[in-house]
Amino acid sequence: MSAKLTDQLDAAIFNDAGLLPAVIQQFDSHEVLMLGWMNREALHRTLTEGRVTFWSRSRQEFWRKGDTSGHAQYVHSAAFDCDNDTLLVQVDQVGAACHTGTRTCFDGRDLGATAQERPLE
Repeated sequence: MSAKLTDQLDAAIFNDAGLLPAVIQQFDSHEVLMLGWMNREALHRTLTEGRVTFWSRSRQEFWRKGDTSGHAQYVHSAAFDCDNDTLLVQVDQVGAACHTGTRTCFDGRDLGATAQERPLE
């Protein structure tokens, strides 16, 4: 493993369960597709294999998006947020990203929330 990759993996701040949330975004349209979880090994696989790999919290195993559905995510870029505790992975999504068969897990179900006026300070 290269020193650069080791430094990137060491920079990640995982939660108490050893996981990092990964926001998956279409690289060209910036559409938010889904959120998944990665442990250190899933992050390593994602950065080195060019396909997004997650850690399944329910099945307690790795899963690479698209291996069974054909709806693969090809990594375009990856970046940590300012605290290194969340990952943004920009991908080229082939097919649906959501397990329900829709393009995105965020299909526009409006919660009815509206912006609050900000009080004057």
